[in-house]
Amino acid sequence: MYFDNSATTQPYEEVLSAYKKASESYFANPSSFHHKGGEAERLLESARSQIARELGVEAKCCLFTSGGTEGNNIVIKGAAASRKNIGRHIITTAVEHPSVMESCVYLEEKGYRVTYLPVDREGRISVEEVRRALKPDTILVTVGHTNSEIGTVQPIEAIGEMLTHYPNVYFHTDYVQGAAKSPLNIEKAGLDFVTVSAHKFHGLNGTGMLYKHPRTTLEPLMHGGGQENGLRSGTENIAGAAAMAKALRLAKENYAANSRRIEELKKWTAARLKKSGGVLNSSVSRSSPFILNVSFPGIKPEVLVEALAGRGVSISTKTACASKNSEPSAVVLAVTGEQKLAESAVRISFSADTQKQEADYLCSICEEILPQLKKVMEEQQ
Repeated sequence: MYFDNSATTQPYEEVLSAYKKASESYFANPSSFHHKGGEAERLLESARSQIARELGVEAKCCLFTSGGTEGNNIVIKGAAASRKNIGRHIITTAVEHPSVMESCVYLEEKGYRVTYLPVDREGRISVEEVRRALKPDTILVTVGHTNSEIGTVQPIEAIGEMLTHYPNVYFHTDYVQGAAKSPLNIEKAGLDFVTVSAHKFHGLNGTGMLYKHPRTTLEPLMHGGGQENGLRSGTENIAGAAAMAKALRLAKENYAANSRRIEELKKWTAARLKKSGGVLNSSVSRSSPFILNVSFPGIKPEVLVEALAGRGVSISTKTACASKNSEPSAVVLAVTGEQKLAESAVRISFSADTQKQEADYLCSICEEILPQLKKVMEEQQ
């Protein structure tokens, strides 16, 4: 039973088929002038146009990347470098993905100032908090759309509307956990940059997309052949792009058809786990239907994850990029303010295909093993 869909999703069969076909027939370098190169370039641009259509933006604004981490680094470091003569202040939140947080820490070491906005008990920030944090030298606001650990959805469109009064401030959102699952009107939100990653919506690892508004400038992190409008040099992943376009279209349809069912399944699962001593860290009303974060005080999360794995159930502790770090969840600590909850949090994440019998099995196993694990932990103290 797989409940780690926020880390990565299983690719659709149609996506694997698209990747295989593209790999076999469109293997040439799209920068080459010969016929095969032209065919590869046309497929790449077709994939770009399809993805842009699904995101509701212009194709010229979409740049292929290797995923969310690269996209976030390109935006944060690239914006800082290109605008250092304008200002050196960045605003983000205390609950961002490690690729955002570590990029900000890196910039602090280079002399930039970063404001990390605190969140409320539901993991949200307010538009007013962002407005108050703005300084004359603010150059970038980066706020994740859907939190990867607790699922909180931030008021991105409202923040964007407020920032229209501050035209010198770039606005970025990490949309990795929201794409295909939570609607976002990129243009209405006034976003300058949006990052997505295919493996979060049943595409393949190593493929992503960065939306970049034409009015913006970024300093590239890599230099070479000048691909992707000079921002991301390197031979493009043609097959990955084609597979991503297929995945995004199919996932949007599948998630739209199943989101209400999954939302009810999440509530049902949360209620069962609460009866087993779980403390909910995810908001019921303002979080993604696909992410549920629960703490079991007194039980180390890695112990629970391992015990469930032994029974054929896959869950995680934190976002996958930080899961091998044994430190308490910084996100849960920021939300709850309670160390014991941050030290015992696990993440259960659903896909559009998750069935109730699977959730029932998860809850049944938890009801069986949690008392045993708690007893062992108490004896070890």
